[in-house]
Amino acid sequence: MSPVPTVDHPSSTADPPPVSASLKIETRPAGARTVVVVSGEIDIDSEQTVRRALRLALARSSGGLDLDLAGVGFCDCAGLNVLLSLRAIALADGKTLRVRAAGAGVERLFAITGTSSLFRHAPEPATTDGVAGSWHGHSPTTHDPMEENGVSDEAEELRVEVVQLKRAMLTRPVIDLARGVLMASFGLSREDAWSVLVDVSQRTNTKLHQLAEELVDSVNGAPLPEQLQQRISTAVTEISRPA
Repeated sequence: MSPVPTVDHPSSTADPPPVSASLKIETRPAGARTVVVVSGEIDIDSEQTVRRALRLALARSSGGLDLDLAGVGFCDCAGLNVLLSLRAIALADGKTLRVRAAGAGVERLFAITGTSSLFRHAPEPATTDGVAGSWHGHSPTTHDPMEENGVSDEAEELRVEVVQLKRAMLTRPVIDLARGVLMASFGLSREDAWSVLVDVSQRTNTKLHQLAEELVDSVNGAPLPEQLQQRISTAVTEISRPA
């Protein structure tokens, strides 16, 4: 796994070394905020590295982060998960997380999941009395039902983010990855690997994408539930049996 990137201190003048050949993270102070420039790929392999770097930069910034993702050539829902969780942390700390520039891959992911507005127009932190401050030119006398209670507003935003993240998971090629795991583990063809996935999904009442995610996670050391192990073994035996 790639080492944790070095995030610049405000007094630093040199860029931090590249995290890996395909990922680079640079930071620079911009008043109360911090600009973070990310280039390369944000996926399941680099997710934790990006998460740690952004959390460190957020902790050192009093106002929040402005992300420049123009150099990100690929971003899947693992990257979106990082952005959504960091946004929630920022809002809880009275800060904001904004995406100022994004590459085509990031824009496409935002479009598919409908999450662009969460990062383009970050809400102002709530005031000390729990009522959200003015935003988008609203005068103090303008009342919005969702802005009259900061807690309810934040709970609703988090609920929407969870739904959007679940939608994003469905766009991830995790099912193809799971088929590859079965093909490599049991010597199955693509068609037979797909049949095994469908059979196990139906017989264990597990959603297909959830089953695929658990299979992929098992490659990285996460334990696979015994029920799924037994059903996969049975399905593989049945499909491999001579006609």
